[in-house]
Amino acid sequence: MSEQMTRFLGGSPLRVIFKLLLASLIVGFTMAYFGWSPYDVLNGIVDFVARLWNLGFDALEEVIGYVLLGAAIVVPAFFILRLLNFRR
Repeated sequence: MSEQMTRFLGGSPLRVIFKLLLASLIVGFTMAYFGWSPYDVLNGIVDFVARLWNLGFDALEEVIGYVLLGAAIVVPAFFILRLLNFRR
């Protein structure tokens, strides 16, 4: 059971607890420095989603256009690199 827990957590439970405490301290200090609260972060996310929704599907169409534009370069480059690595 302990090995499964260690594998699930990505390390020993005490080490993971220490890392989480340290990360919480750093994030808490940073949020306090900027005067943010968890509600501010949550409200920011909600506002962001609402703005995207209010923009309508034009924003989605624009994002899809960017994806297709990038895919025109990325997909052929991916296949060329895979073919070159396949020969080895």
